[in-house]
Parts: sequence; structure tokens; C-alpha cells
Amino acid sequence: MTKKEIVKLISERANLTQLKTKEIVQWTFDAIVDTLIHEGRIELRNFGVFEVKRRKARKARNPRTGAKVEVEPKNVVTFQPGKEMEQRVKQMSVVPDRPTKTRKSRGGTAPAISPPFSGGAESAPNGRTLEPSLTGSATG
Repeated sequence: MTKKEIVKLISERANLTQLKTKEIVQWTFDAIVDTLIHEGRIELRNFGVFEVKRRKARKARNPRTGAKVEVEPKNVVTFQPGKEMEQRVKQMSVVPDRPTKTRKSRGGTAPAISPPFSGGAESAPNGRTLEPSLTGSATG
């Protein structure tokens, strides 16, 4: 699901324009990122906790060449789902297949997105920690 699809569903449900809803959704994402930058942690009750953690420098290997490389220390965002999300995910009988990404430059078409947004996220099952980089954008 993309931000655009979330905006469409919320705008229909809240009876707001998609433009106004997109602005509100973006404000929400910006507030989360700003809080992480300034405080390092944000707890959203019944949803989960986002937290900035520092990854240590490490030695790795380039999978193509096999050459050893030094990986610099970096900040990452971790996510720990809340109890409500955990319970809802555990109750799922089927985990939807993730649509495969297609590259626009190759002329592919985006696959159809299945289940609509139901007000609760259905990701990060089993309490796994997701670690996207802070260097990425908060938009989708």
C-alpha cells in the first residue's frame, strides 16, 4: 500500500478532500520524523514504538566481488509493534503476498494492491524489528 492509497481511503472515510487528507497525513509523518530526530523515540499507543539506534561500524563483504569493505557506523530507526498490532497480526489466517516491485524505466505496470487500509497496520509480525535508514524520506 502506498501513501496515495492511504490518503484515498482516509479521505473517503473522513469525507475530506484528498488534497487536505494528503496534507494531514504528511504532517503526521513529518511529526514522527521530527520527534525521532529531536528525541530519538516516539511511542504511539496501540500501534508501536519507533526508536533511533546507533549501529556500530563493522566489516562486511561485497557479495559481487567478495572484497572486504568497512561499513561506517550509522543511525537506524527500529520499530517495535504495540500489543494491539501484535494481536491483530497473530489473528490473521493468511499473510497477503507482497506485490513485486517493477521499475518504471522498464515499462512495467504496478501490480494491483489487495486488502484496503483498515485503520491498523498489518506489518512487522512476530515482533520483528524493521530498520529503515534515517536518510530515506518519510514520504511514500
